[in-house]
Amino acid sequence: MSNHDTSPRAPPSHEIIVIPPADQYGSRVLLDQCIDVRIDVFVHEQGFPLDVEVDEQDPTATHFLLRLLPSLTPIGTIRTYKVERTNYHKLSRLAVLKSYRQYHFGRDLVLSLHRWVKEDAKQTGELQVAKVVCHSQLPVKRFYSKLGYQLEGEEFDEDGAPHQKMVAYLSL
Repeated sequence: MSNHDTSPRAPPSHEIIVIPPADQYGSRVLLDQCIDVRIDVFVHEQGFPLDVEVDEQDPTATHFLLRLLPSLTPIGTIRTYKVERTNYHKLSRLAVLKSYRQYHFGRDLVLSLHRWVKEDAKQTGELQVAKVVCHSQLPVKRFYSKLGYQLEGEEFDEDGAPHQKMVAYLSL
């Protein structure tokens, strides 16, 4: 009998919450938890500079926080914002702590963001389709493709790493 169990494990109990707007009580603490996860993944693990991780979009973006239950330990995050003078939302800063990636929480975060974007589009009376754009790091293009994203344009450099613009069109 082997000591190495390779069967998939059930994901730990968790929740995904939308961070309340900045003027609501408790929102700063939750946003800080999102940023802490991003710093762990993008700065410490992947080597991106800290000064580009927290940006001008953070105060007004809609942030999602993935946390364990019942401990409320933050383990993942994603954000979106409507790009000014455009008809699309930008998906950015998807991060899941390395020890939890085996549970496909990144997929859960993207799908939560998609549901939120569709509701936002319905409330604002947009067209029948909501457009979501992301700048994918090259190693995870396939991840986004599986979630309905299509390649658009050429690869480009963003913060010192090659990226690919990808677009998803969500039916409302």
